[in-house]
Amino acid sequence: MTLRTAGLLAAACFTALFVLQAVAGPDAQQGTLHRRSYFYVGQTYFAQGNSSIAAKQLYVEHLSPAKTTKPYPLLFIHGNGMTGTNFLNTPDGRLGWADYFLSKGYEIYIVDQQSRGRSAWQKDVDGAQAVFDTNIIESRFTATKRYKIWPQADLHTQWPGNGSVGDPSFDLFYASIMPYLSSTVETSENIKLAGTQLLDIIGPVILLTHSQSGQFGWILGDSRPSLVKAIVAIEPIGPPFINAIFPPITPARPYGLTEIPLSFAPPIGSANDLQPTAISTSPSFTCYRQTAPARQLVNLSRIPVLLVTSESGYHAIYDTCSTEFLQQAGVSVEHVNLADVGIRGNGHMMFMELNSLTIAEQVVDRWISKISH
Repeated sequence: MTLRTAGLLAAACFTALFVLQAVAGPDAQQGTLHRRSYFYVGQTYFAQGNSSIAAKQLYVEHLSPAKTTKPYPLLFIHGNGMTGTNFLNTPDGRLGWADYFLSKGYEIYIVDQQSRGRSAWQKDVDGAQAVFDTNIIESRFTATKRYKIWPQADLHTQWPGNGSVGDPSFDLFYASIMPYLSSTVETSENIKLAGTQLLDIIGPVILLTHSQSGQFGWILGDSRPSLVKAIVAIEPIGPPFINAIFPPITPARPYGLTEIPLSFAPPIGSANDLQPTAISTSPSFTCYRQTAPARQLVNLSRIPVLLVTSESGYHAIYDTCSTEFLQQAGVSVEHVNLADVGIRGNGHMMFMELNSLTIAEQVVDRWISKISH
């Protein structure tokens, strides 16, 4: 047992050896034998009357296979409105990415973002919340063929079920949707605070992010470059500097792909120093890069990145622009469009879809194995 693992087990609030089982009932599939524990990082006490309350804590679930064979654990950070349950199993009861990677010998850490799920929201401390309604979930994630908001939406075939209210898989998925902090700056600062503490405890790791949490990969890699050995970014939030597709099309992510500063060289005094310039434009999307010569992301340049884009998701519009922003800033990015490697019909929630294990095996695990040697 490593010192790191021993320390975590000592700090864990609960631990049990069991077999992962999906939530679909007694006929659910049995998964990989593993040990489960959990703990919290990042909590701060805030005065309340003559006492205090804890806030800003990050829930961390630790899954260890019976035999760990991989050199680095995987740290999963879910997207907006979601929790770490995204990676445990699929809405139709199949085993999820957590079980797949456990079966390959990886230790796994899965978090619930602060003010979400098992990371408590405190009304006297934390900011305002919002929630995705069923129309947003259907039109952007599960039933995009019916809404056709962007051209590729009609290619979506891999969601389990019809993707609409009343379908069992949709209803189970929507039941997991949580309120989230409205402020993207507050969310980013929270994750930077607790996430760096987590890396100091468990690192080094391979970081896997999805959607909204894509920017947290860049933030944590920048903050702890020696502890993030690689980043797998599943359709990370973008594009650079501005929102796209869904109105209002307003400025966002002033540091390119993040809401809070990263380490650039030459150093910047403010976000304005990046001088974004439009490369191309359309009614729903404008691609920006830095004005040349581009400042370099000196810490992230040390970390290999895999960026994965589905065939039918809205990120198919702009993930190439996000990739080019990172590459211009000196980051080593391999961008895989799933359709280009023969994996068709996926949307934004690809790790829950019918062919999710194909993506895990043929794209994500294959790339990690390649860069880990």
